[in-house]
Amino acid sequence: MKHKLSRRAFAAGAVLTATGATRLAAQGAPEWWDKITPYQTIGPFYPANRPHEADADMTRLHGHANRAKGQVIEVFGRVLDRFGKPISNAKIELWQANMHGQYSHGNAPHKEEWHDPDFQGFAEIRTDPDGNWRVTTIKPGAYAGRTNHIHFDVVGREQRLITQMYFPDEEANNAEDGLLRRAGDGAPLLIAHKTADHAYHWDIRLADT
Repeated sequence: MKHKLSRRAFAAGAVLTATGATRLAAQGAPEWWDKITPYQTIGPFYPANRPHEADADMTRLHGHANRAKGQVIEVFGRVLDRFGKPISNAKIELWQANMHGQYSHGNAPHKEEWHDPDFQGFAEIRTDPDGNWRVTTIKPGAYAGRTNHIHFDVVGREQRLITQMYFPDEEANNAEDGLLRRAGDGAPLLIAHKTADHAYHWDIRLADT
């Protein structure tokens, strides 16, 4: 069966249909198409109330003596256009669960003992002139039906991409995650590269020109 990509989906680099079809390569699509980071759902737990702080270190809050609980990690990469050129000043919002798999959201599964008052859980950053970005955070915990992941909302020069990043050292959890599986051939583009014991590199490629 041949599939047609809508103009909107093509422009945004979307790779999942409403029915969860896998990443598609349109007939006659340009060679850069398969390098675009796949779209993933925004999910139900985008912060209802943003924290007072949204800087690149999500493990520390001003006035708090303690650091967030869990394994501290560095996550970094670049935002690139369709041709692999860096996009400067791209806006990136990131949000994630804490080490216990709990989000800072009223509708998220909640146990009092899972709460971490020292975890920021959300960041809003900009890329530098070379398209680089970096955050310090806690490796998020998995929860029912979902592997360990971080949500991203990225706005480049022309395009906006909502997606999720996954961890290469969570193979068992990743294999059971239905959303990641539905990314099909695009799934490898959603999985970061581990560069050190607690460091992960992940480039985000938009359909920008």
